Amino acid sequence: MVTYLEFEKELAEIESKVDEMREASHQKDGLDLGSQFKTLDTKAKNLLKNLYENLSPWQKCQVARHPERPHCQDYLKALFEEYVPLSGDRNFADDHAVMGGLARFGEHSLIVIGHEKGHDTKTRIERNFGMARPEGYRKAIRLMDLANRFKLPVVTLIDTPGAYPGKGAEERGQSEAIARSTQKCLEIGVPLISVIIGEGGSGGAVAFATADKVLMLEHSVYSVISPEGCASILWKDPEKMREAAIALKLTAQDLKKLGVCDTIIPEPSGGAQRNKSKTIEAVGLSINEALKDLDGQISDNLIKSRRQKYLNMGTAGLAA
Repeated sequence: MVTYLEFEKELAEIESKVDEMREASHQKDGLDLGSQFKTLDTKAKNLLKNLYENLSPWQKCQVARHPERPHCQDYLKALFEEYVPLSGDRNFADDHAVMGGLARFGEHSLIVIGHEKGHDTKTRIERNFGMARPEGYRKAIRLMDLANRFKLPVVTLIDTPGAYPGKGAEERGQSEAIARSTQKCLEIGVPLISVIIGEGGSGGAVAFATADKVLMLEHSVYSVISPEGCASILWKDPEKMREAAIALKLTAQDLKKLGVCDTIIPEPSGGAQRNKSKTIEAVGLSINEALKDLDGQISDNLIKSRRQKYLNMGTAGLAA
């Protein structure tokens, strides 16, 4: 059963009628609803296409947060073989919001790290809705160090509203852990590829996505703060999130123009949630292309070009 978003109300009504007609034709032999069914079905498909070709930035935020989009676990199962999870930060605890370990991707042995939001109430609470604590970032640092030691590429899958803002996380050095994870991204001499598969929220995303290649799904978002948070600060009104979403330039299309995103990965009509397998396949192909582009580069050159990439972003913005 499809979960419809706020802007899909008209589509929900039409597809509901299509389903009712399909059920009626199955229950009553000889009932001919062919022409009516075809008309409504075509109308639904056209409306779906038009909706997703003209999404506003706020609507893209809603799609990026859709609970039925494929999550980190889905990508791990479908794209990576021989996945061996590595747990804990060797200091305090294991953060279940961050998954990571050794895996094979085609002919490549690599380290994969990702945010996991969970798929139902129980797992969302267990995974803390994808909001990592300091130990999650320290686990990522440990895994990146491991990758650097054994010359393994790193792939990160980003899907988080942001770092966990709780009192305990702040007491254990949340900001320091995020900063050191970002620093580690800039230090490792192996290819680092990041894929924004849903939300890329604040420093919680940057800590994993300061990469050689940043890939974004077509309807994913990546920003310094959520639209609601931005609206609360600038206008003292979280209901102005639509204006904030436009101002933040958080869509994949905007970020490609700004040079933050390197590649936009197309999603199926209606978003990743309507065809998970096709979305995951497209992500796999893009990761493979990125690995080919970076394969064989000298460690010092990788580090230098990665750092220069992020230094250039500020100057490019001023020039524009």
